[in-house]
Amino acid sequence: MITQAKSKKQIISLENYRKLEEISEFKHEYHDGVIIAMTGGTINHNTIIMNLIFCLKLALNQTNCRVQSSDLRVWIPEHKRGVYPDVMVIAGDAVFNENRQDEIVNPCLIFEVLSPSTSSYDRGDKFLYYRSIPYLKEYILIDQSNYFIEHFTKTENNQWLLKEYQDINDMIQLNSINIDVKISDIYENISIANN
Repeated sequence: MITQAKSKKQIISLENYRKLEEISEFKHEYHDGVIIAMTGGTINHNTIIMNLIFCLKLALNQTNCRVQSSDLRVWIPEHKRGVYPDVMVIAGDAVFNENRQDEIVNPCLIFEVLSPSTSSYDRGDKFLYYRSIPYLKEYILIDQSNYFIEHFTKTENNQWLLKEYQDINDMIQLNSINIDVKISDIYENISIANN
């Protein structure tokens, strides 16, 4: 989750942002000179992230894919953005930006768990930024308040196809990493009102 101060935006260099981020107690995204503080999430948000990491880690054991949490930053050079996806997968070796150990450029799969304050951004500008990552093959948005998942898959023609899931008994095919995940496993221990 992110918040942005209402006051006049202060522009900061990428170098200064990285220095500040190394010593900061809290994470901040970098948006072409503007620093945006990340806020905490709800129990549903956190539980979905933990469920995803657990499912992916088990399924990808003994493969060349690595599951990463929101502690690792993705650098998006075309848009000069440093962002923290909720969960991502890297196929093969991590490609580090400028040999930094805290910033990669090659996720093949990104998950974002939606919240009221970020859903428009995750579906709009953030997806636009993510689409410029050549390695990215799949982008998945997970609603934390309803059984609803939006699964975007990149085609060979660089088009993005959308498939939606609303049935808790469905399986989601993650072709970029050759596994299937049960929707019920993603939403395990999640309290959904009126469902």
